[in-house]
Amino acid sequence: MDHESSFALIERAKAGDSDALDELLARYRPRLRRWASGRLPRNARSISDTEDIVQDALIRTFRNFQTFEQRGEWALQAYLRRAVLNRVRDELRRSDTRLRSELPDDAVSPELSPLEAAMGAQTFARYEAALADLSDTDREGVIARLELGCSYEEVATLLDKPTADAARVAVSRALAKVAEAMSGG
Repeated sequence: MDHESSFALIERAKAGDSDALDELLARYRPRLRRWASGRLPRNARSISDTEDIVQDALIRTFRNFQTFEQRGEWALQAYLRRAVLNRVRDELRRSDTRLRSELPDDAVSPELSPLEAAMGAQTFARYEAALADLSDTDREGVIARLELGCSYEEVATLLDKPTADAARVAVSRALAKVAEAMSGG
């Protein structure tokens, strides 16, 4: 993250500062696009489709910032990922010829995402299950580092750790928990 905190940018954006909103979009768009591309069905994986979905989710979210409760940098990341996931679900509903009243949380494409292809579907399922068992802070640290590609300095900010080394230790411990859970331990 840049030197100005997301908190300060959110407050400026809430006050109508379009530069702050542009900075928030620039800050979160690349990582959310990377995260979303591994979760979209093959027919929605082109750069423009992923970009459109992420951009739309960000704009919708930032339009309603007046109601957003700031609980930390990691909370904003989680909130934005949820908004993107909801937008992906909207696209899936729209493309589905059968009407569904609700799309389950574990809705997946029948085809492997790029992340699943790299990890293998069974390994990916164990990884997702292991993440679900972590505390919110540990889960956000792992996702920020592995899936969003955050530096340890950024993870420190997200997790409210005093240093990048403290963030590295926290992520390492969380990854050890993931590894233990994935191995059935």
